[in-house]
Amino acid sequence: MSKTSLQYQIPQKGGQFTKVSVPYPSPGPHEICIRARAVALNPLDWKNRAFGVTVQSWPTVLGIDTAGVIDSVGEPIKDFKVGDEVFSLCGMENRSGGFQEIVTVPSHLAAKKPASLTFEEAASLSICYLTAASAITVGLHVPLPHLDPDPTGSSPLGSILVLGGSSGVGAAAIQLLRLALPSATIVTTSAAKHHAHLVSLGATKCFERSACEDTSAIKAATPGGSGADAILDAITAVASEPTVFTALNPAGPRTYSQVVTGQNVEVPEGVSSTVIFGRQILGAKGGMTAMPGLASLVQSGKYKLPVKAEVIGNGFDTLGQGLDKLMRGVSGTKYIVSL
Repeated sequence: MSKTSLQYQIPQKGGQFTKVSVPYPSPGPHEICIRARAVALNPLDWKNRAFGVTVQSWPTVLGIDTAGVIDSVGEPIKDFKVGDEVFSLCGMENRSGGFQEIVTVPSHLAAKKPASLTFEEAASLSICYLTAASAITVGLHVPLPHLDPDPTGSSPLGSILVLGGSSGVGAAAIQLLRLALPSATIVTTSAAKHHAHLVSLGATKCFERSACEDTSAIKAATPGGSGADAILDAITAVASEPTVFTALNPAGPRTYSQVVTGQNVEVPEGVSSTVIFGRQILGAKGGMTAMPGLASLVQSGKYKLPVKAEVIGNGFDTLGQGLDKLMRGVSGTKYIVSL
């Protein structure tokens, strides 16, 4: 009898998870197969289940973040071997979606798991870090020193407003911005209960989201009270609070880096805007080393878990209820299913 593996497929838009046996995967060139030990739940997962936002065909295997043990390695890979503990961004095809026993991904999407992290913690990292790195490098045009140690020129940004600092992407961005711009003023918005944590990650000053309605306090926290040079919007906050654009320095670069969430944003004239996806960093200078670069930052203590990794289920059969809980909203926490 042929060896098989289990996938947890969504058969159609709005459907429920279905357990399906598929032929046991083997890696192609430059690919690795990972036996999953933990998977993270992301907003895109429930949006794809409900609306098929990025789904190209059905049935589909969802899941963006995973961590586990290498099951097999394709040629000519030398950096990984069977048995290595790794964490990885997952791919867009069914064989590389995260919600299955064996995930097949290009090796550059994975990195060896730091020994200090559990599988559950490691599974929480990839997409938030990569999206934050994209928002900074592609959106704000700020090189990250761990990926591009010898950049051409220097960034003109002296102050950045991060909207949604307690989100996984926002908290990741605060850390990466502090590494890239050690003397910059980093102002952020979040619920007050998260402020101490965000300051520990590198934020200069934190405000509640209501500060976006009247940006005078935010502007006062920037050098000379002139306003922020740039906005990094991790949660599309400006869709509901467009007045936050008044926090920008009228004489500054006026740059807006918008992490895509599916919401439309009207950007004022004179503001340079870029819509950001997590995988954009892979095409930037040094981007193909983004994942091992993250592992090195964690190992050196320069990068901490952006948000708490909370296990809300054990086993793939708990994915559905986990996504239902995520749909109801969460702050400062990444939901994880342990396997």
